Amino acid sequence: MTQPRLVELTLAALLALLLALDLAFPPPIPRDAPGAVVLARDGTPLRTWPDADGIWRQPVTPEQVSPLYLDALLGYEDRWFHWHPGVNPVALARAAGQWLRHGRIVSGGSTLTMQVARLIDPPPPGTSRSLRAKARQIARALQLELRLSKREILTLYLNRAPMGGIVEGVEMASRGYLGRPALHLSHAEAALLAALPQAPSRLRPDRDPAAARTARDKVLQRLLAQGVWDARTVADARLEQVAAQPLRAQWLAPLAAERVRAQARGAARGAPAPLLRSTLSAELQAGVERLLLDRVEALPPRVSMAVLVMDNDTLDVLAYAGSADFADPKRAAHVDMTRAVRSPGSTLKPFLYALALDEGLIHSESLLVDAPQSFGGYQPGNFQASFSGPVSVAEALQKSLNVPAVDLLDRLTPQRFAAVLRAGGLGLRLPGAEPNLSLILGGAGTTLEELVGAYRALARGGLSGRPRLTPEAPRVEGRLMSAGAAFIVRDILEGGGHPERPFTEGLRRLAWKTGTSFGFRDAWAVGVTEQHTLGVWVGRPDGTPNPGFFGANTAAPLLQDLVALLPEAEAAPAARVPPPGVAPLHSCWPLGLSVQATAPAHCLVRRTGWMLDGAAPPTLPDRERSGGLLGAGCGTEGQSVARWPTALAPWVGAAAPGCADSGSALRISGLDEGSLLKPVPGQAEVEIRVWAQGDVAPGERLYWLLEGVQQRRGPAGEAVTLRLPPGRHTLTLLDERGRWQRVAFRVAAP
Repeated sequence: MTQPRLVELTLAALLALLLALDLAFPPPIPRDAPGAVVLARDGTPLRTWPDADGIWRQPVTPEQVSPLYLDALLGYEDRWFHWHPGVNPVALARAAGQWLRHGRIVSGGSTLTMQVARLIDPPPPGTSRSLRAKARQIARALQLELRLSKREILTLYLNRAPMGGIVEGVEMASRGYLGRPALHLSHAEAALLAALPQAPSRLRPDRDPAAARTARDKVLQRLLAQGVWDARTVADARLEQVAAQPLRAQWLAPLAAERVRAQARGAARGAPAPLLRSTLSAELQAGVERLLLDRVEALPPRVSMAVLVMDNDTLDVLAYAGSADFADPKRAAHVDMTRAVRSPGSTLKPFLYALALDEGLIHSESLLVDAPQSFGGYQPGNFQASFSGPVSVAEALQKSLNVPAVDLLDRLTPQRFAAVLRAGGLGLRLPGAEPNLSLILGGAGTTLEELVGAYRALARGGLSGRPRLTPEAPRVEGRLMSAGAAFIVRDILEGGGHPERPFTEGLRRLAWKTGTSFGFRDAWAVGVTEQHTLGVWVGRPDGTPNPGFFGANTAAPLLQDLVALLPEAEAAPAARVPPPGVAPLHSCWPLGLSVQATAPAHCLVRRTGWMLDGAAPPTLPDRERSGGLLGAGCGTEGQSVARWPTALAPWVGAAAPGCADSGSALRISGLDEGSLLKPVPGQAEVEIRVWAQGDVAPGERLYWLLEGVQQRRGPAGEAVTLRLPPGRHTLTLLDERGRWQRVAFRVAAP
């Protein structure tokens, strides 16, 4: 065998041996990342979970890191990184010469690839500078270069370089120490982070700024000597102070981040991707959390709050606070109240009036009855325990009156209303029960998330939407009402629904509604601006009553403050134009028809509002009287008269001009018509005691109204005591059958 042939065979055998060793002992290249980081829409970390070893790490690629850092890293650690095969022969020769002269390793001659090899396959403790450890690093470096590209090797370093404590990687270090992404590092910050892996425990900038600065300046000096950065740049970088915040876990939107991670784990059926993106705005989220922390101390113990802010166009959730203070376990901080099923109180009323508009049952100024009524034994009252008598649709919605809403729901049927809500994405929970009239007063369960999605319909032509927490979530919309009904209801909730009121520009307009569930268990406020829908819930997560806390005094003020946090660009919306089908309407009470369709003698009260699709329906049929509100006159031969609904008689007088008092079967005792009452000397008020007489069944419920405002409600036979100031007064007694008597009297001044 010739000598050249022998050399070839020897080299081939050596190569085969090396390949066999490489296959038998592959480098432990990390492939999995069991830790996770949930990011805001701009890349800001919201919450970080460590990996199985307890390390915080936020993966990045070289393209996501500042070029200044790459300059500093390669200039300081490995200038020839892109050209050598994993080891630098010149550096190794220099290190070997130093070892021969000094008898120990002075500089290791490590390349960046060798450092990566040490990171993924660390030597036993205390042996990192031994010849055996160096030989192992060289072998691993060669293996890495065979398997990976230079970009992949650099990526491993960027994500696994030790940065102090339990932090690894340049991105997590930049976020943790400097509060900014690695893409936006200055020259001085880039040099600081390039130096940190040399001695991460000793050079931590949050613990020893002086040592960190010395190491940084060493990097800067080397970059100057190599001509990587010029003298002026280095001089400016030296002037920059080393200021780092203490390392701590990220806890922005913790419950939202936990939800994103859980969804990703479910979708991946195992460990999710290390980086999970959300739709949240870090700036708005931080503002919401500060606002909640400012308010939580004023709340009783164990009371929490929840907030959701959604973009109307994209359905992206921009702020998500499932609890008031995630650090307070006494307030059930880990319970996500944006998804908890609770009674919505009166927050469903806008959808009921929208449905009635779409059905052609009402217009915005239709006459409704706010008076004691019984609906098959169900007798709702108002939150303020009083009645207003004749009210318009707009007034009933703005004042959140219960009786008109139940009356309307009874005519539309609870089953149809629940079906419309369900089709629009607002599913009501009625365990073991069918939809009933209590639905409109909170007699079913829903969530803050579903309410926010449903209220979005008021700003987007009647289309509700499912809030999206991640960019990958599907866009789901549903028809909840027509565009015309959405416009009318929104206008009512913004300012009363008056067409003659000009739409002002330059002011942020908010359509909002509050709600309070039975027993003060839940306080709600939901609002809609042109660009955002916001929802607020306040209560105890365990469902315990919270007396005195209701939507108007607890949730609504928080909602107003949240609106102030929204971007300034929304402060000057364009004037809105009514959609096709919506037009002003001049109508008449009590008939409810347009002025043009009403005889002048029958137009007792003129109203101005909105109508939908040209419909000006008459006032809803009177529950106490068969036939319409237009009937034969009482004592007026040959002329018809416009009659008010019977239940409104205590507020408007007789059913029609010249008609007899329909309440004569019920009498007030203890006070006569036209009486003049004088207070006892030294007293500013008069105390009277009155009771009911007449055809009253035992136990029948009676209502006592002073100037139309309910004062007492109780069974027949029970005397009522009232204290009255000086002036003219009108006391009305009303029973469940609509009968009434009114007494006018006067209290003299002391």
